[in-house]
Amino acid sequence: MSVKPEPASALFAGPFALATLSAPGGPAFPALVTPDGRATALRVALGEPGLTMRQIMERWDEILPRLRALAADPGAEREPLADFRVHAPVEPRQVFQSGANYRRHVIDLHVAHRAPGDDRPEEERRAEAAEIMDRRAAEDLPYVFIGLPSALTGPYDDVVLPAWADKPDWELELAAVIGRPAHRVTVEEALEYVAGYTIANDLTDRATVFRRDMPQIGTDWLRSKNAPGFTPLGPWIVPRESIADPGDLRLTLKLNGETMQDESTKDMIFDVARMVSYASQTARLLPGDLVLTGSPAGNGMHWGRLLRDGDVMDAAITGLGTQRTRCVAEAS
Repeated sequence: MSVKPEPASALFAGPFALATLSAPGGPAFPALVTPDGRATALRVALGEPGLTMRQIMERWDEILPRLRALAADPGAEREPLADFRVHAPVEPRQVFQSGANYRRHVIDLHVAHRAPGDDRPEEERRAEAAEIMDRRAAEDLPYVFIGLPSALTGPYDDVVLPAWADKPDWELELAAVIGRPAHRVTVEEALEYVAGYTIANDLTDRATVFRRDMPQIGTDWLRSKNAPGFTPLGPWIVPRESIADPGDLRLTLKLNGETMQDESTKDMIFDVARMVSYASQTARLLPGDLVLTGSPAGNGMHWGRLLRDGDVMDAAITGLGTQRTRCVAEAS
């Protein structure tokens, strides 16, 4: 089941975006979407019956000019988006996730978890944390780990909360979609390998992040982040050329209408280019892969209010549209 947001005057920035859609009872297909909420099936428009979104990403430099022309063609056949189901826009082979990448968020965590016997005023401890963040941005490396494509779901699909997840939490994130194979690329050239951007909500069960039976091992991202549907994605891939500055976008997440996260990507410790470049130093990034860039302050642990059955999350990022997902408790 899905709950779609109210239509907006413009669904996203720029003249077009890409989506994966399906008609009732039909297979999913890649589509070009215009900001007025209409869609063109790309297999028909481009004359390639078997075309997939991954193939579009693999041929991004070749297909992009054709997409521009199609978006500008007043005679192109377009149908209302309301006639289709919207899926996650891409099926990546790899998902790179990031933690502790927003300055205010990490400072808040540093202040909240004071060491035993540290009775200094909060202002002093906050200033110390700010200095640590400045040093980390200048001298340290991003914290990147691997997620599973099987955790992805559509931007309006219900999110099933597993019975074992005691503390499910939200994490709104900007996601970069890779458009060219990238291995050991520099920070200066990293954005040239990005086809576009989309919205990800990287849910986490806080109760299973750390292994209690083997604390020396550390974090358990498999269990805490990779349940089916734990990463609502989309609704669109907005081309990189339509987003003037990924370092100046506003992320907003509302829970049942109440704003919980509201931050700018200006607060990132490591920007998108550094994240993509860093991931590529070890791995070979493939077309269609996702690089998630971390979540700002305002998670459920901050508010003392975690996800439960019936909750509705509305997530938005400047120029990328909105997603709405409802939480449903797993049937016993």
